[in-house]
Amino acid sequence: MFNAPRPATALALLLLGHSLLHFGLGWVLGLSGDEAHYALYGAQLALSYYDHPPLVGWIQWPLVALDAPEGFLRLVPEALWVLTALFIHATARRLHTLLVPAAGSIDAAGLWAVLAYSLAPVLHILGIGLLPDTLLMLFTAAILWQTLRLLDDAVAQGLPEWLLLGALLGLAGLSKYTAIFAALPVLACLLAAHGPRLLRQAGPWIALLLAVLLVLPVFVWNAQHEWISFSYQLKHGQGSHWQPGQLLVFLLAQALLYPLLIWGVFGLRHKVLGGLELDRAQSWLLAFFALPFAVLAYLSGGGSSLPHWTAPAWVALTPFAGVGLAALWAGRRRQLICWLGGLQALFTLGMYVLMLLAGPPWIASEAPGSKEPEMLNPFADFYGWKEAGARAQQLARENNIYHLAVQNWTLASRLAWYARPTPVHVLAPDFDQFSLWTGPLPLGASAVLLDWSQMAHALPVGEGMFERCELADTLPVRHAGRPISHFHLYLCHGWGGKPAPRRQDAS
Repeated sequence: MFNAPRPATALALLLLGHSLLHFGLGWVLGLSGDEAHYALYGAQLALSYYDHPPLVGWIQWPLVALDAPEGFLRLVPEALWVLTALFIHATARRLHTLLVPAAGSIDAAGLWAVLAYSLAPVLHILGIGLLPDTLLMLFTAAILWQTLRLLDDAVAQGLPEWLLLGALLGLAGLSKYTAIFAALPVLACLLAAHGPRLLRQAGPWIALLLAVLLVLPVFVWNAQHEWISFSYQLKHGQGSHWQPGQLLVFLLAQALLYPLLIWGVFGLRHKVLGGLELDRAQSWLLAFFALPFAVLAYLSGGGSSLPHWTAPAWVALTPFAGVGLAALWAGRRRQLICWLGGLQALFTLGMYVLMLLAGPPWIASEAPGSKEPEMLNPFADFYGWKEAGARAQQLARENNIYHLAVQNWTLASRLAWYARPTPVHVLAPDFDQFSLWTGPLPLGASAVLLDWSQMAHALPVGEGMFERCELADTLPVRHAGRPISHFHLYLCHGWGGKPAPRRQDAS
């Protein structure tokens, strides 16, 4: 007779299965624009960077220095994803013990939390591609776990526990600026649990000092660069005109991406607590989700919030949802759980299939030279860039040209990664990280200009731009038996120093 696997075995099989899936996909897909950008951080170490703190680059530096294949680079986000799952598992088990020893089982709470985490499409993707959010997911889960432990008076007496909390807060601050939304609930939770006497202990102040010391490189770098990162983040956060419709779209997208977690919280409220309230300190733990989610939801109304930015917030909610899902399952409320989990798994697998196929089969590239705008295909991102970078380098060598150029920074990241160490210049008036790395293209210089059909631009020829550009090569990109995009490579001469990019977008 078949026996269900032990909880530890089930957890190991769950994490191993997802890890193998992540590793396989990470090995065959090229780097996305964001991944290439952060890999370049690892190739050009600094105390910080224009658009993000430095840890996303520092953590990749050893592999980048060894010129490791991209499949090995993607072992970094996979390891972070697994560690996040382990913290979620431990936190859910502890919450179950504190809240509801009789609802379901402690093992079920931990497993359901990890399962809900692993079935969330966005959280899954962040286990393949390393973004600052991948790091912040881990540190949010770890800070929540340690804060929950510090609610215990006996644990709060130990200095090593406070040192661990300070280290986690500092590393979160080195990951992403929105880590502040994880730091504020820590103070609220611990004050609610221990009262003002907490401020008379040395431990919390030592933790704060350690966190500040760890994030000091970010402040030093910004002081050396006229605080440009902070100015950029403030301007970016303001967005454009606030519109309620954009907020509704954001909320709908979040509900569609995380329905199993939402249902788990319903189970926590109605099947676990039974109408009772969490105690004050435990209630503040929910601020790890509520605070960042509320801020990002508000920013979405101005068009300055992306769906994956809420990933760390949902990770903080996952242990609570795991406890609720375990209670619902034990209470025979299983049908909706199966439906929601199945839909999320189907959505995630469908997305991976589209990545491997480079998009739906009915989307094909226009023939080179066509004046029709190309159909937008976000899955074309992963293919063709390595070959384009190598060809751009070859053209530069053959024509004694020392610069490569693009008209958008997202194109620059991939070209600079695959054509490194040849300098890449962004022909755009805006300031970006490449303004620090390579600066503007020198006046009068020649460059190999790359244009990609999925983000096509008009040739920058005319007053203040290049004197002339000639087509040197066209590289069609084919995958799964069909064309998906193409690159044009131009030899351009006589740069005038006044960029004015004009998009000819895919439709």
